[in-house]
Amino acid sequence: MARNPAEGTGPMHVPFGHVVANEKWRGSQLVQGMQGKIKIGFEDGLTPVDFYLSSRSCILYVTEADLVAGNCYRKRLVRVRNSSNLQGIVIVEKTQMSEQYFSAIQKFTVLDLGMVLLPVASQMEASCLIIQLVQEQTKEPSKNPFLSKKRAQIPELSLLRTVQQIPGVGKVKAPLLLQKFPSIQQLSNASTRELEPVVGQAVAQHIQAFFTRPSWDRKLPDLV
Repeated sequence: MARNPAEGTGPMHVPFGHVVANEKWRGSQLVQGMQGKIKIGFEDGLTPVDFYLSSRSCILYVTEADLVAGNCYRKRLVRVRNSSNLQGIVIVEKTQMSEQYFSAIQKFTVLDLGMVLLPVASQMEASCLIIQLVQEQTKEPSKNPFLSKKRAQIPELSLLRTVQQIPGVGKVKAPLLLQKFPSIQQLSNASTRELEPVVGQAVAQHIQAFFTRPSWDRKLPDLV
């Protein structure tokens, strides 16, 4: 399987129905759960990538031990995020031991980097998820639910810019909000509880305060 070795983040040719795994995962419970269901190849030197799903999409796997050990995983995520060649999907082991660290990686991955994050409870659950991801690769991009966040249609520019002006939102959180609440009306009607999973408690409160201003309806009547 040919690949571009530049800094370990180059594209790789991966046939449909296959996954290319980093050699370090050979013999692991994660790979054992996939054997017999999809075809698996192994390659050395895939760092920072753990699995290639296609020539342009890959998985970065963050284990329970990675989370407990600190923030070293961030370098890998940033490296893939900054690559123009790859779209990274982050799978994270969210267990009883690592749960206290999950909110930090969720914020960093989703809000700061704008990447897709998928939590799993075990490597066996992760193997089922990867199988599903590989199968989804054979579908049209618009029908792939895991890649739709990345490839979602860009909101109308005026609407996007408006949401960016809400205190605490900015350029990173605005697209995430519009994916969940695609209109000003839906966003303004969202409760703090609905907003918090997307932007956190503090920003959710800023959004609520912003929409309760008496002048709001007069400022943006054409965006509702």
